[in-house]
Amino acid sequence: MLASLLTPDWDTHAVLPGLSIDRLDELGILALVLDVDRTLLPRRSDRLSSEMERWLGLAKSRFHLHLLSNNPSRRRVGGLAGTLEVPFTAAAAKPRRAALRRVLNDLGHPAERVAMIGDRLFTDVLAGNRLGMFTVLVQPVAADGSACSHDWLQATERRLAGWLGMNRSA
Repeated sequence: MLASLLTPDWDTHAVLPGLSIDRLDELGILALVLDVDRTLLPRRSDRLSSEMERWLGLAKSRFHLHLLSNNPSRRRVGGLAGTLEVPFTAAAAKPRRAALRRVLNDLGHPAERVAMIGDRLFTDVLAGNRLGMFTVLVQPVAADGSACSHDWLQATERRLAGWLGMNRSA
């Protein structure tokens, strides 16, 4: 049971701008709930890469967006949300479901038509799967917009999930 909750529907092995917006559209996705730290913004930075800005602009033209972060800083999360002109939730306490349930309610779409996109198996993927959302795992982003080359956290989570029987073909 836990293994299936830790298995994303789509494991991109790429940073967010490498994610095909057309494929999300083909899958019938109507809205994207996006993690912030290390999914959109690199650690210790509040600047989006130019590729991330382009991807988010295109995504915003095709889907409803909501930023959902465990980061308690309304200044960091809200500042980015304000720049993008999208709603946000800070201090979400993922993988707990309460904040994500509120977001789904506000979006008004069935959970399976909303993608939860993030860089963490034990928060983003677990929370989305617990609510029946389409879950997408991306690589953590570095300051230059590429995949973080020294990401021990996701590597450790992947190893733990593998020991628990996570399906690696997602």
